[in-house]
Amino acid sequence: MNKDPYGQLASSLYASLNKQTRQAVGGVGAVLGTITSTGLKLDDFKHELQDYMVAELPGLLSLPPYTAAGSANLGGQQQDMTFDVEEHEMEDTLFQLGKGLKPGDRVLAVRVNSGNDVVVVCKVVSSVG
Repeated sequence: MNKDPYGQLASSLYASLNKQTRQAVGGVGAVLGTITSTGLKLDDFKHELQDYMVAELPGLLSLPPYTAAGSANLGGQQQDMTFDVEEHEMEDTLFQLGKGLKPGDRVLAVRVNSGNDVVVVCKVVSSVG
């Protein structure tokens, strides 16, 4: 006869909770990957994913003041020109990350929907040159 039935119950509950927690958290989180010509290859998953999502960032684009210099051919004469552009804000802009990704690009992806979907959040580059 077991001398501590409550200890055995607690141990069983602890093991069950650990298993459930691992299943709930497994497959969730950020992971590095590589864009391929046909999809996305995550570093921790052996198969390539063809069905993945890419983040888009809607918002307000603020452009700082700047000066553009160049030359133009006006009336058959080459003219040097300088344009001063004032600070400007553009509403309803959309940064589309997916249009700038190329095969070989390293990306940061996040698993969502209990690990069933993957969203590419950004391109990752080396801090060295």
